[in-house]
Amino acid sequence: MQQAQELVEIATGFLSTHALAMGWALHLTCFTLVVLHCLQARREPSTTILWIAVAWSFPVIGPLLYVSFGVDRIPAKGWIKREHDEQFLAERRAREDESLPLAYWRAVYEMVAAQPRTEIEKQLGRAISSMQAEFPLLGGNDVQPLVSGSEAFPEMLRAIRAAHHHVHMQTFILGRDAVAREFLDALAERARAGVKVRILYDRFGSTRALLSGFFLRYKRVPNMQLVGWTQANPLKRQFQVNLRNHRKALIVDGTTAFCGGINIHDQATKGGEIRDYHFRVRGPIVLELQYTFLRDWNFMTDEGPDELLRDCYFPRPHAAGRAVARLVNGGPSVGVDALWDTFFLAVTLARRQILLVTPYFVPAPDLLRALRGAALRGVDVRLVVPRRTNHLCAGLAAEALYEELVDAGVRIYRRLRPFMHAKACIVDDTVALVGTANMDVRSLRLNYETNLAIYDTDVIGQLKRIVCEDEARSEELDILAWRGRSALRRLAENAASLLAPVL
Repeated sequence: MQQAQELVEIATGFLSTHALAMGWALHLTCFTLVVLHCLQARREPSTTILWIAVAWSFPVIGPLLYVSFGVDRIPAKGWIKREHDEQFLAERRAREDESLPLAYWRAVYEMVAAQPRTEIEKQLGRAISSMQAEFPLLGGNDVQPLVSGSEAFPEMLRAIRAAHHHVHMQTFILGRDAVAREFLDALAERARAGVKVRILYDRFGSTRALLSGFFLRYKRVPNMQLVGWTQANPLKRQFQVNLRNHRKALIVDGTTAFCGGINIHDQATKGGEIRDYHFRVRGPIVLELQYTFLRDWNFMTDEGPDELLRDCYFPRPHAAGRAVARLVNGGPSVGVDALWDTFFLAVTLARRQILLVTPYFVPAPDLLRALRGAALRGVDVRLVVPRRTNHLCAGLAAEALYEELVDAGVRIYRRLRPFMHAKACIVDDTVALVGTANMDVRSLRLNYETNLAIYDTDVIGQLKRIVCEDEARSEELDILAWRGRSALRRLAENAASLLAPVL
């Protein structure tokens, strides 16, 4: 009996030692694979070191975390969309030939292509052209700022109800509420009257409406299509929920458009809970928004260029005003971050003043340094952000940056209620960057965004008055009081900063 027990103990010890050796071998193999994968591509050194440390410190769990969250699949997924966009552009150019006349692109270069006037226009324009040559600088536009849903929604609904050929609407959030129902009912009425209606919403941003079946009553309306944007499809082994379409645009008959930061839901008007900037545009720039919408629509549907790139969607543009503008689209790509680079260049070109309005301020280190550098060389840099944000983590991450900004000379204004969702950047009263992009890594690198670069003293003057009104209704950050915040608050801010790349 004793001999049997001894044999069992020997066998158990052998198995334990063998299991331990196997475990160490597995751990070392997984760790080595993580290290090799980390070193295959150039990354931020701190990020690489962090993932290597996690892989070593947490056997099995660490490598699994790296596979789930550390492997950067964004370029590959972004490349799929970029390649698709290039194919669509090739189809467009094929239709520019005289034998297949597409009035818009002939007319742009013959009639309304504009030349930069000021030095900042020339330098910024040269950079944007090198990144997005397909979106030229265009004159003859009328741009009207609209503040919040109380101003924007009546104008948008009026345009929809007057449509006679087509309406294309794109939004990040399509709510499950009275405002969204009013828009969809108005669109359905025009569709029944023979107007072609296409609606593109982001499935992540519109999750509540999608899961509740809110859209079902509109699915069978003739001439009306609702399509959800996503690049996450388990059936196609696509799990990329990060690549969201954050664009907001409404194009009516190819002649009038609306774009900016306002989503289609009741929080934009109900009780004044959200303050936002939107813009009604007329003129050649409308067709740039049209092309961007149809390019996204083509990516998500089976409708091809023969149906979408037709003259009826691109009427010959006529001058509607004096504003010079160009479209700057952003999205995941390889080697080019158009919006990120545009903001960075605008900040570095500033000589007198930068007015920056954003609901979420979590910029990349280079953009943060550019803002600090501008303030240090004497530029009047003013940042307007919400006093309280609807995104706790993003708010804390932003607050972690305030002290170093104020120390460099940046003035920070925290807007009191209502919550401010507006986005704008005005540089030297010469150029305004407005649209859908927030000043954070998600907007400037992960989301599909659309901004306008506007060069017009009248439009910029109107926008500046709106920004100054928001500044007047804000509390300027008192740096002495701010430095007295609790140690626990500082810990929370710094912890939130670690999530900055995906906020």
